[in-house]
Amino acid sequence: MKFEPLLLILFFSFYNFVSKAQNQTFTTKLPIVYIDTNGGVIQDTPRIKAKMEIAWNENGDENSTTDPRKHFNGNVKIEIRGSSSQMFPKKSYGFELKDSIDQDLDFPLLGMPEEEDWILYAPYSDKSLIRNVLTFTLASTLGNYVPRCRFVELFVNNDYRGIYVLMEKIKRDKNRIDIAKLKKEDIAGEDLTGGYIFKIDKQTGSGGDGWYSSFLSNGTNTFYQYEYPKADEIQQPQKEYIQNYMNEFETALYNKDPDYSTFMNVPSFFDYIIMNEISKNVDGYRLSTFLFKDKNDKLNAGPIWDFNLGYGNANYAKAWESYGLELYVDLGGDYWQNPFWWISLLNDSHFANPLKCRWDSLRKNQLSDKHILEVADSLVDLVNDAATRNYQRWPVIGEWVWPNYFVGSSYQEEVNWLKNWITDRLRWLDFALPGDCNVDSVLTPPVGDPGIEVFPNPFTSKFTLQIISKTNLIYRFQLFSVNGQRVFDQMYSVTEGLNSIEINTENLQQGIYFYRLYKGNTEVLVDKIIKM
Repeated sequence: MKFEPLLLILFFSFYNFVSKAQNQTFTTKLPIVYIDTNGGVIQDTPRIKAKMEIAWNENGDENSTTDPRKHFNGNVKIEIRGSSSQMFPKKSYGFELKDSIDQDLDFPLLGMPEEEDWILYAPYSDKSLIRNVLTFTLASTLGNYVPRCRFVELFVNNDYRGIYVLMEKIKRDKNRIDIAKLKKEDIAGEDLTGGYIFKIDKQTGSGGDGWYSSFLSNGTNTFYQYEYPKADEIQQPQKEYIQNYMNEFETALYNKDPDYSTFMNVPSFFDYIIMNEISKNVDGYRLSTFLFKDKNDKLNAGPIWDFNLGYGNANYAKAWESYGLELYVDLGGDYWQNPFWWISLLNDSHFANPLKCRWDSLRKNQLSDKHILEVADSLVDLVNDAATRNYQRWPVIGEWVWPNYFVGSSYQEEVNWLKNWITDRLRWLDFALPGDCNVDSVLTPPVGDPGIEVFPNPFTSKFTLQIISKTNLIYRFQLFSVNGQRVFDQMYSVTEGLNSIEINTENLQQGIYFYRLYKGNTEVLVDKIIKM
């Protein structure tokens, strides 16, 4: 059959129209968000006016593109958001709800506490789609404020854009970071002490103005940016107060002053480290890192933010490996380095020991293997059908997207790899996370080798490996950094009786190490040791 050119064009135009229409008519477990810009182009800045509608059956029934859009129907001002993510064709957005006269409008979107500022985050390089939501869901059980979020499917100007995450923007609010409102006139005395929110991040996103730390962190000075009050609203005495407070905190840690803890709400730092280390978040600590301080209160770490490159989803700085503490990872010549004081905290047994206790406690319930994998499975089940549409719209399965390390050939492969990585990571952290919860305990030799002891622990420049042997044997002692790098490996000839072997580590930096002892080819002892 021979088609005339005009008929051929009409045929394919009709085919494309029908295909697109079929793709845009579906039912889903997720709420459906519609943005209409009335012909305007959403850009990085400034925000443009648009209409937003949401179809959501609050009773738990599935939602359909044919449902009335009655959950929300109103005005917004919207812009593209993000830093590195702006390179992707699937854009993330920030928006404010507006009333009919263009004033801010608070509304409880999808059952979250009412507010006007929101984010539509676009999972793109994270092909599991769940890394951020998984982390926020787990962290929300630990007792700190964590941004609330909901999976949705998004249309922009009738163009299907795939799976997004509607989430709270970090800001001061009674239902978000609940700290005092710092007014312009609060420039002295008790009123000056809070509240403040500041962050460590790239300056290409929001923010920009701030101050540099007086201390070097691997060759760079950490830059802190004002988040609240905003850079154009914060007063000079307020700038000086929060800068001085942070400088005193850093000075105490730099000088190993044991009173550093008087500047910080320590438990918030425990949980911040735990969530960033579970995910081995390559941007943790050095980017997307928030800190806040309330009136007459101490420094708090958090809220947590941005885990799309966590859980092995980056091919640099050994981020794909399930072992090694992210705090100790060599970031090379990267401009954004982990602030020095995180490592100072971990090197202090008064901080590391209760951190380990917190970890051990959470591993029994909120952060057990079983619970974490159940949460992951529930999120995958929630988005599974919508994922098919998402990857029809953005066909990146099987394709490398910056900065992927693993590239699966199916959505399920991406999920399976993530879950296996998490299991390996948890097992490693159980062994290698710094600290000793039972601070009065001594190293317990394995059954069958009651004559082995390593002391003192912690040590300064030397420690002793003591072995009581019944025969002449060869032992091998290996020492590893928390990143898994072998830093010491030595064979020793042991004779019958008491053997005291002095091991000199003057060339090693302070920190946490773990060791392995072999009798012949048999591993007989594995444990941690701290160099002070």
